[in-house]
Amino acid sequence: MEPREKILKAAARVYAEVGFRGATTRRIALEAGVNEITLFRQFGSKAVLLHEAIHAEGLFPASPELPAEPGDPRQDLRTWALAHYEDLVSKRSLIRTCFGECEEHPSILPPAHNTARRSTDALSRYLGILQEQGLVRRDLDLRTAAAMLTGVLFADAMGRDIMPELFHSGAEESITQYLDLFLRGIRTSEAL
Repeated sequence: MEPREKILKAAARVYAEVGFRGATTRRIALEAGVNEITLFRQFGSKAVLLHEAIHAEGLFPASPELPAEPGDPRQDLRTWALAHYEDLVSKRSLIRTCFGECEEHPSILPPAHNTARRSTDALSRYLGILQEQGLVRRDLDLRTAAAMLTGVLFADAMGRDIMPELFHSGAEESITQYLDLFLRGIRTSEAL
């Protein structure tokens, strides 16, 4: 691993664990196994380093692929949702820390809306194909439907470990139930 990449990964880990104030350059350098002066030579400031580290880590998941030609919509969406959920869970600490500090340090956040928008766009396109095939209601706003599904996955990924009493099933079973409810709401009567 290149020194720059090693520093960025260390900075993201430390930031996710202790936030902006706790992520001292000394602690990051120690975690990365480099001299503290190296951080300043490479990045100039702690704020720049943390911004680049969070951006490199990818605060929000890259959109999992959905097939260009739907096969079994339920299975396609289940595969997509599980991959999306797992990526969110793997970045949960970093996402939570960034959200918790976004008002105090707004410049540290990467352009998260780009990845969130790509994910919503990909899901909207897929739903549009299903709509053209007559499987999804014509009156449905595809972006709203996509935002709803990604929103419930986000809420589950961020909240399951801190509010377990809200979740009566395991993650995989819950995702299947979310999808079943979602599909019931968007399908045409002919598709049922």
